[in-house]
Amino acid sequence: MSALRKKFGDDYQVVNTSSSGSGFNQPPPEKKRKRQRFVDKNGRCNVQHGNLGGETSRYLSDLFTTLVDLKWRWNLFIFILTYTVAWLFMASMWWCIAYIRGDLNRAHNDKYTRCVANVYNFPSAFLFFIETEATIGYGHRYITDKCPEGIILFLFQSILGSIVDAFLIGCMFIKMSQPKKRAETLMFSEHAAISMRDGKLTLMFRVGNLRNSHMVSAQIRCKLLKSRQTPEGEFLPLDQLELDVGFNTGADQLFLVSPLTICHVIDTKSPFYDLSQRSMQTEQFEIVVILEGIVETTGMTCQARTSYTEDEVLWGHRFYPVISLEEGFFKVDYSQFHATFEVSTPPYSVKEAEEALLLSSPLMAPSLCNSGEKNSSLDCLETLEDNDSTCKLPTKLQKMSGREGLPKKLLRMSSTTSEMTYSFGDLPMKLQRISSVPGVSDDKLGGKASKMSEPMSKSVADLPPKLQRMAGGGGGRMDGHLPPKLRKMNSDRFT
Repeated sequence: MSALRKKFGDDYQVVNTSSSGSGFNQPPPEKKRKRQRFVDKNGRCNVQHGNLGGETSRYLSDLFTTLVDLKWRWNLFIFILTYTVAWLFMASMWWCIAYIRGDLNRAHNDKYTRCVANVYNFPSAFLFFIETEATIGYGHRYITDKCPEGIILFLFQSILGSIVDAFLIGCMFIKMSQPKKRAETLMFSEHAAISMRDGKLTLMFRVGNLRNSHMVSAQIRCKLLKSRQTPEGEFLPLDQLELDVGFNTGADQLFLVSPLTICHVIDTKSPFYDLSQRSMQTEQFEIVVILEGIVETTGMTCQARTSYTEDEVLWGHRFYPVISLEEGFFKVDYSQFHATFEVSTPPYSVKEAEEALLLSSPLMAPSLCNSGEKNSSLDCLETLEDNDSTCKLPTKLQKMSGREGLPKKLLRMSSTTSEMTYSFGDLPMKLQRISSVPGVSDDKLGGKASKMSEPMSKSVADLPPKLQRMAGGGGGRMDGHLPPKLRKMNSDRFT
């Protein structure tokens, strides 16, 4: 482990965690009963079709594919049975011709010309058929020109034998050369892992190619099988959802020369958005991985499959590196292909992390001054600072505009409605329209303006001496300490 840490840095050190979990005490999870898989680890689908009724005749319409899909023991049985029945049938036909013509009763008459020379019984007729079908031609048994029915049967035998050979031998050849066997040298890791990568919670698993021949145009896809119920009450068993493994970025197109780690980033679009270490102990799902590519040597399309259930997904783990640089080449150590080690990983889901971030920083999204909502002057200053990139406040004013540097009483005042403003220009829109009407003096405003000026004077008196001097120099708007450009913008806004 020290050599590994020296080569790849401290990021690959093992974090020793006991059964207490990742940083908090938890009771050991109960061992879950092994459930039925939809896809086995070797890629075989556990699906059986039943109650087909009259649809079984469709298998006979595609007899060649049906024979290829059969297991090897049934293929060998059909292969031997077909040749045996064909040979016995054709030997019986030759024996019948000899029996009808009376060749069997004149076996030792040298003056009689038989249909097939030296055919005296059924075994001799069977040997004649085998010699003719296999083109052995020992020369002892042959067809004579005095037997036209034997010539017709010989032509039928040649045609039938060619059809049977093409069908059965072709079936066996296709079955032996199926690209399924190429999938045996494509490896998947025994477990999938969830940990942080590039600052994001990521689901990872590993694929590898044991042969030196490449998989051309290799592409990988992932499906999440999970039962769910729709809002309408419909139950969907084994609902299939797509897991993005780099479709938009092209990361799903693999150059499978050395083992690769396939990543699925868990974000708001991921089905695992609300998956946490605690909830994974009660969840039931299955991740089906499909790897497709063209075999370089044969040009046939190959597909390899595997699956990961919820108990095969390791939270807070990462795969060991298997590639090392040697003198003149890269070496792959497949003894560490399935090995993982624990790393520090948050135990909560991405959804919980985002909600906790929003609760810890409620002032992340400032309100806009030109919106219809009621905003304070400090909010307007913050919005100006964000929107106008050319107008930058001095360091002293930036500290003042930040809410965390203001007294608690001023914070309460800044969060109230627009009646608590620094100047008459910040009055509500209704009062501003009344004050702008000709003939309406300040006296007609009555107690509204006086009531507003009272809390404002109190608020200025409660400020520290330094803030009181700044507020008094600018008419309540701190214009004296603003840069010229921001002072001009602020004066235009108040006029």
